[in-house]
Amino acid sequence: MEWMKVIGDSIQYIENHISDELFVDDIAKHIGISPFYYQKGFSMLCGFTVTEYIRNRRLALAGNEIIGTDQKIIEIAMKYGYDSPDSFTKAFTRFHGSTPTAVRKDNAVLKSFALLKIKVLLEGGYLMNYRIEKKEEFTVIANAKTFAYENAKEIIPQFWHEHYASDKSQAVCGEFGINIDEMMGMDTFEYLIADTYRGQDVPDGFVLRTIPSFYWAVFPCRGAIPTALQDVNTKIFTEWLPAINEYEFAAGYCIEMYDDPQKYAKGTMDENYYCEIWIPVKRK
Repeated sequence: MEWMKVIGDSIQYIENHISDELFVDDIAKHIGISPFYYQKGFSMLCGFTVTEYIRNRRLALAGNEIIGTDQKIIEIAMKYGYDSPDSFTKAFTRFHGSTPTAVRKDNAVLKSFALLKIKVLLEGGYLMNYRIEKKEEFTVIANAKTFAYENAKEIIPQFWHEHYASDKSQAVCGEFGINIDEMMGMDTFEYLIADTYRGQDVPDGFVLRTIPSFYWAVFPCRGAIPTALQDVNTKIFTEWLPAINEYEFAAGYCIEMYDDPQKYAKGTMDENYYCEIWIPVKRK
């Protein structure tokens, strides 16, 4: 269960350095995995991003210190990474529902956010369908945008909505959704709504990107999206990855391939709708 162990190790590293300046790159380096897949795996396993977890732990601990010590509020704010009373008060109030001053003065109710603990549960007992497939490099034409990992889960669906609400959907139908983090160590990544490029003119507002040749772990997915995709994504990180011994991630790409929605009575909401998740892998 190596994957579970490294996530658990990262949580302990965060806790040991919770009042230090923390960067995802440093955490990923400490546990020996790329930041790209560390952030993706952490989110799948834990239900929130690395930065959300760090922020929530800090604000919970800050609340405990405000009511449990006589230390100045500004000193507590600076201890947990806030360089001004205003920024700390805003973040603290969003999290706890009361200002730091009100908490100390009136004993207002605080929210707790406990240290995460990764537990391995023996459940399932079934095989997850996948295949390892060599794909030569290919080029896509895409509507591209850069996102921060922290809020991508909420914003990318809006990007798709904007794409289909505009004329851009006439140039690119959306055969693929592609995450690219070539450095595998950034706080942001490029996301593509893409089609296979077949030599046509590239309209303004679109880009060409070449996807390198890799061996890919291909995971079939059937059901209404996004629920079916989210379920498979979660199982990749909670079931497949901990159980697989032969392969590891090869590069900072993750591709979702979508079948033509017009082939299904309810489009992408059809219970039989088909799509795939591709992850580049290499032998350990």
